[in-house]
Amino acid sequence: MQSKPLSLSQVLVCGAAIVTLSMGIRHGFGLWLQPITQAQSWGRADFAFAMAVQNLAWGFFGIFAGMIADRFGAFRVIAAGALLYATGLAGMAWSTSPWAFALFTGVVIGMAQAGTTYAVIYGVIGRNVSAERRSWAMGIAAAAGSFGQFLMVPVEGMLINFTGWQNALLILAAAALLMVPLALGLREPQLAAASGARREQTIGQALGEAFGYRSFQLLMAGYFVCGFQVVFIGVHMPSYLKDAGLSPQVASYALALIGLFNVFGTYAAGALGQMLAKRKILAFIYLARSVAIVLFLLAPLSPASVYIFSAAMGLLWLSTVPPTNAVVAQIFGVAHLSMLSGFIFFSHQIGSFMGVWLGGYLYDKTGSYDTVWYLAIALGVFAALVNLPVREGAIARTQPQAA
Repeated sequence: MQSKPLSLSQVLVCGAAIVTLSMGIRHGFGLWLQPITQAQSWGRADFAFAMAVQNLAWGFFGIFAGMIADRFGAFRVIAAGALLYATGLAGMAWSTSPWAFALFTGVVIGMAQAGTTYAVIYGVIGRNVSAERRSWAMGIAAAAGSFGQFLMVPVEGMLINFTGWQNALLILAAAALLMVPLALGLREPQLAAASGARREQTIGQALGEAFGYRSFQLLMAGYFVCGFQVVFIGVHMPSYLKDAGLSPQVASYALALIGLFNVFGTYAAGALGQMLAKRKILAFIYLARSVAIVLFLLAPLSPASVYIFSAAMGLLWLSTVPPTNAVVAQIFGVAHLSMLSGFIFFSHQIGSFMGVWLGGYLYDKTGSYDTVWYLAIALGVFAALVNLPVREGAIARTQPQAA
């Protein structure tokens, strides 16, 4: 007898709270760039390298976190991720060399994020929410990540100001442990049996099918661009603004506005995905990002222009996440959703690596972020074009797969 799926409210409340904490902590890391590099006498490239490693580790280990969660459920993966998150934040505070900093900030926190963010949570949603409401539910979870940014970034800024950057990281390490009890609400009885749920398609067959399918390749290409843009902006914009003479509070408010407006943007993207072609939603988002960056660079830089840009980018920030993952579920079913989402996200994180690392490297070489801004514009146009040919219908199989 198959166990009853988790209730919609339980999945959304616990999943959203976990994503709020995990993504909320992560979105504020840019606020530590200058305090840490100045205190340790490091270059910005040292900090950027650690963040780049974090994004790669997040993407790489997300594949395996997804495999485990698909087979045995999300609880164990999230609990382990929360413990790693606390360890990584503490190590980030106590590191005295760039390599130790890269280990804790990059590898350990990257592994933690792999087990506590979208791929794992979306797998729970896919298994427990009907297809008719799946895109909407994914929008709710993505909006929670955005709310976490709105909520946590100003808090992190205040913690740095009032307690110092090291103590602020230790406080966040304690907060990360709250994800362990929240994960209890995502224990899936139907996957807790001895060897997990039976599947009619092996991992190898699922991967061969996905990587041989053109639309999956196009989604991966688009998601690479998403990672490049958002991580470059999230990590380097605070320093870009401070270099221009704006106060640190402007950067904190800007990142908070991105989070606030993306609550609406991600929810809208998820809801619209139930009614409109998701490939067109994705193409619009990527093109609109490029337009927003062009207008931001052309306008005179001021707190007002920063806040307008942040609000516009906020509407587009993580709004790619619900339609992208919903398309994957629509094409391939949900039996291997966390794993396939993990591979898509790995492409996103390769883009993140390039965006954050190039930002630091080219700044140290040229004293300017201009080249990376221009790359972000061109890549947005590219991503808009490659998403348009995506085919959203269920893939035709000679043998059925459990979904």
